[in-house]
Amino acid sequence: MPRDERGSQVDRRTLLKAVGGAAATVSVAGCGGTQSTPTEGDDGGETETESEMDTPMDGGDTEETTTEAADEEAFSVGATLGQPDSGLDPHDHAETPTNIIVSQAYEGLMGRDKEGGVIAKLATEWERVEPGTVRFTLRDGVTFHNGDPLTAEDVRYSIRRVELEEVGGALPQDGDLAGTGSLAGVEAGDGEVTVNFDGLNPIVFALFATNGQVMQRSFVENNENSFINRNTNGTGPFRVTGYQSGTSVSYERYEDYWGEVAAAEEATITNSSESSTRVNQLLAEETEIVTNVPPQEISRVEGSDVGSVSPVPSTRTIFLQMRYDVEPFSSQQFRQAMNYAVDVQGIIDDVLQGFGDITTQPTLSQFTGYNPDVEPYDHDPDRAEQLVEESGHAGVDITLQTPIGRYLKDVEVAQAAANQIDSLSNVNCELQQREFNSLVQDVTADSIEDRPRFNLLGWGNAEFDGSQTIGPLLTSDGPLTVLKNDEVDSLIEQAQSESDPQAREQTLQECNQLLHDLAPWVFLHQQFSVYGTASDIQWEPRPDELIDLWTVSQN
Repeated sequence: MPRDERGSQVDRRTLLKAVGGAAATVSVAGCGGTQSTPTEGDDGGETETESEMDTPMDGGDTEETTTEAADEEAFSVGATLGQPDSGLDPHDHAETPTNIIVSQAYEGLMGRDKEGGVIAKLATEWERVEPGTVRFTLRDGVTFHNGDPLTAEDVRYSIRRVELEEVGGALPQDGDLAGTGSLAGVEAGDGEVTVNFDGLNPIVFALFATNGQVMQRSFVENNENSFINRNTNGTGPFRVTGYQSGTSVSYERYEDYWGEVAAAEEATITNSSESSTRVNQLLAEETEIVTNVPPQEISRVEGSDVGSVSPVPSTRTIFLQMRYDVEPFSSQQFRQAMNYAVDVQGIIDDVLQGFGDITTQPTLSQFTGYNPDVEPYDHDPDRAEQLVEESGHAGVDITLQTPIGRYLKDVEVAQAAANQIDSLSNVNCELQQREFNSLVQDVTADSIEDRPRFNLLGWGNAEFDGSQTIGPLLTSDGPLTVLKNDEVDSLIEQAQSESDPQAREQTLQECNQLLHDLAPWVFLHQQFSVYGTASDIQWEPRPDELIDLWTVSQN
């Protein structure tokens, strides 16, 4: 899998520059399980097997000593996010804050480590037995939080609930396991599950490593949706003990967890859209991890005795999307003009103080399909004005919508972009600030006619594959699309049926060049996740933005 050679941790020089020369300790010691990670292989016929793990020994003094040590080291850990969740159903959401919350209690057949590598979870082996067929061997001894054992039928039901409308009711994660194809069938066997697709699904294991959290069939079928969104019954390292919608979730350690038991006995996740409030909570020792510490607050955190800053380049791209079906954005010339109008590097330098990398295409540099030959749009207001004139939309009034507090400095980034567009002599641009949950409801509306015409959005791609950004957002049948282009559709269809990795990469690179030229977005930047962390914990941030509280330990 392509990796960002810079690694996942921002170097000390970058942080010191952002701080302004203040003394800082950048690295946060990693911790967590000792499980080895199987490599990802999507080639047909290859078997992926879990490597040997350290597990508690049975019986005798060893087990008693281990338990006593765990009790002595027990502690509580808290995290504060910038946005609330949308419920506790692990399949009924499409946003990262909710995924962070439900991932403490639910898990899938496969997962990823902090570097993005594929690891075993509820499956210990996986293989492609035929081009459109994969098989998973399930782990023995896994129980749900209610004490019932995990069964192959639970896994089968969970896969079908995600992908089939007649089972799940058109959940927003439809396609997260089948990719651009569709599910043909799932068979539950003795300790294994076989999944059939209507095509190759070349990145099937990358999809299962990121999506498809497993639920107990009886829990879902015996309860109303409202109950499922307020309660959990997963197999993960924590189980929910309290839930206040949009406010807080509390957890306790699941002592019968199949893997390494979490060091924290209790955990809490809360939210606050105000970055200053999150930082104040960290410095007041009311929480141990906070998200999106703004650049102007870094020196305050680093200068304290109780916290430090942990930045990491994320798998999220930030952009301004424009709907192809409405004027003036139906004009490719006008869309290109918007790209020339915005000084992206200036925004990174001045607003984000260096915490971001300029983007040139929908696919980030560490993903499969990234095209290194695509250059960013220059900041050229004169060229922008010329293209606006050629588009026939001179004098147009447009409004840019932005979420509040969802992404690092999102309002400030949007304001800078709107001001730069508004400074053109032939375009008037206003900014509209909206609560994230309200905006995302419009962004995910069933009909494109109900989606915003021009808005700031971030898209996280934890599969590390360009198709998982382009497919949902920029193909004609994509669930969140703002573009209709037959050539883009054809290239993605070709990539998703190509078994040769090199040929597939080339096809995606061609698609990224085309999308750069079509300019459905104002291409902005790769987001850096800037966390504030308490000095008395050990925790290493991840590029996929998951906050894995079960890996947190005490210093």
